[in-house]
Amino acid sequence: MASEVQPAAGLPVPGTPTELRRDVSVWGSFTWGYADVGADVYVALGLVMGAAHGAAPLAFLAAGCVYILIGFAYTELASAYPVAGGGQYYCLRGLGDIWGFIAGSALLLDYTIDIALFAAASAGYINFFFPAIQQFSIDLGPFQGINLLWAAESLLLIVLLMVLNIRGIRESSLFNSLIGAVDMVMEGSIIVLGFLFAWRPEKVVYQFQNEFPSTEQFFYAVSVAIISYVGLESISQAAQETRRPATIIPRTSIALIFVVLLFALSFPVLSLGIVDWQTLAERESDPVAALASAIPYVGFLAGQAAAVLGATIVLISANTGVMGASRLTYSMSEFHLLSPWFNAVHPKYRTPVRSVVFFSGVAAVEAIFSFLSGPKAMDTMVNMYAFGATLAYFLSFIALIALRIKDPYTPRPYRMPFNIKVKGYYIPVLGTVGALATVGMLGVVIWTHALGRIAGPGWIILWLGIYFWYRWKNGLPMLRSVPRDWEKDQIAILTSAEEFDLLEQYKLALAERNKKELKHVTK
Repeated sequence: MASEVQPAAGLPVPGTPTELRRDVSVWGSFTWGYADVGADVYVALGLVMGAAHGAAPLAFLAAGCVYILIGFAYTELASAYPVAGGGQYYCLRGLGDIWGFIAGSALLLDYTIDIALFAAASAGYINFFFPAIQQFSIDLGPFQGINLLWAAESLLLIVLLMVLNIRGIRESSLFNSLIGAVDMVMEGSIIVLGFLFAWRPEKVVYQFQNEFPSTEQFFYAVSVAIISYVGLESISQAAQETRRPATIIPRTSIALIFVVLLFALSFPVLSLGIVDWQTLAERESDPVAALASAIPYVGFLAGQAAAVLGATIVLISANTGVMGASRLTYSMSEFHLLSPWFNAVHPKYRTPVRSVVFFSGVAAVEAIFSFLSGPKAMDTMVNMYAFGATLAYFLSFIALIALRIKDPYTPRPYRMPFNIKVKGYYIPVLGTVGALATVGMLGVVIWTHALGRIAGPGWIILWLGIYFWYRWKNGLPMLRSVPRDWEKDQIAILTSAEEFDLLEQYKLALAERNKKELKHVTK
């Protein structure tokens, strides 16, 4: 009798689909998010300062209020549905295939720009030590003032991150965890030392009263500041690779919301009490290093340390962009929104290798396009960024409300606060406020972002064309959804996540519902 050969531990079973591995811990989950949002102050500070002037803290506060609502919504959704896909998955499940695809393509726009933007920002902080590279520019035909050296550095970093993500999420997560910890200490030190030795409140008040921007500039600044807040989406993208997600995700998400908000509000208030807003607006490639250099006694050292940390922390933000784009397309292809070509998992490293390579390539093209625009390369990338984020967040709020009605039986380890009961369903009041806030923000983006209002919808239309072609070629419904057994899928999700208490609750809720339905039919 032939014995059955068992695969070695950690290796996939022959003949079965290779799945993503749950290797992300509590600290890893937190730093996936912190890598994105914690890093954004290094990029957004100079850009927001240039648009909001003395009202920069108010712009960060306005964006932060919307961010808190988004954070609460994503915490509920990611802990209830711990799978790769984030906003795309929630919209797919709550609103149907076409809306899931639109949300997914909007997020793909952001993730690829995230890779390009933060790789460029990382190179910008490296160039703090090389002023010659910082000042370099050349004219190429119709393109003026191109910094080819900065562009080459950015492309090199994108390649580095691509290789890292092919190797595995454990390596990527470890990279984030180490740098995230050092960065929090560094950011905290700059804030404490700055407030102790250099901050003057009367300077903040003066700039706020006398350097207030126009209404259009202010709203533009708010829409730029909102780009700081895609970290929670990153946590949800890593949910399928997070251990005990229903327990870990609420803790890490709530902690992240308030830690990031504290840093995001502290830096503009500190900055306006130490330097003029123009100083940081002119240093949009390395604003935190410029701020740290202005602190008395320690500035000569703090500026250099901030530049090193800035280069690394924004690089891990770019790293989360690679991870987010690859996991998102993995999810989209699994649900027949994109070709299954994208969900191929590397047999050894068990990472979505084709998605990693393809979207790193897209990010590289976006970086090249932006650098061709000349000295305002980063501004060009930001211009396209806000459209995708606000559209995806708006659709996610609508999906949150829809899922409360369509799928009330799935256990929710965390619920958004303030709910009202309508016809037996708990409607989230803050979720409704969030939907109104994000659709308003989307309107602001279309109003104030000249490039974004063209490139954003253009990107969505392009991917919709790919979607319709793929669905038509494979005989799938074009506008309707593919029939799915979501209850069976939810049981599989909770089983895979080893959330057995929630699984038991779910099965009991379904049994109770079936019992009531049977009783109603036999009456």
